Amino acid sequence: MNKQKYSKIIFATGNAGKMKEIRMILEDMGREILSMKEAGITLDIEENGASYEENALIKARAVAACTQAEGAVVLADDSGLEIDYLQGEPGIYSARYLGEETPYSVKNANLIERLSGVPDEERTARFVCAIAAVLPDGTELSSRAAIEGRIGYEERGNHGFGYDPIFHVPEFGRTTAELTEEEKNQVSHRGKALRLMKEELKRYEGTDCQ
Repeated sequence: MNKQKYSKIIFATGNAGKMKEIRMILEDMGREILSMKEAGITLDIEENGASYEENALIKARAVAACTQAEGAVVLADDSGLEIDYLQGEPGIYSARYLGEETPYSVKNANLIERLSGVPDEERTARFVCAIAAVLPDGTELSSRAAIEGRIGYEERGNHGFGYDPIFHVPEFGRTTAELTEEEKNQVSHRGKALRLMKEELKRYEGTDCQ
């Protein structure tokens, strides 16, 4: 395979909170990291895959097809909250749960209500994240990671976004919305999946990316 060097990374998201995490984790790669908007790409992508990996790849392929940047790697993620008591809901529909425009405060309150009366040991849940990459030569890569925890009884914490305020991490005794950025990036599903993808990119390019 004729491996092509890349000079920048375009991440298929417009979420400012997510981009902040991504830049912190990938900052040592020595590449410019852009959001879709910063790359001048505006797309309405239908995520109709049957798995996190499929949805991430759908987004990565769509953005890669539109980018005008030479030597750009396109990354995309799909993630979700899986609650065991609710048979894995909301899962791959996490972003669309109760409607994409519904505030997460409403979504979180609804999930807490659905778990009313459920004891700690049955409130187990996990955040799952899949990262897909489309490289300049068309090579496609993927990674997947998760963080285990439990659903709390109320929202706690002002950091993070989405379902973070109700996701309790036993090893810290706090929700992911109460963790510092450094703590969260070390243990989060997205942080783990991004670090795995970083290793995939290193192997692809045959360099330490430093």
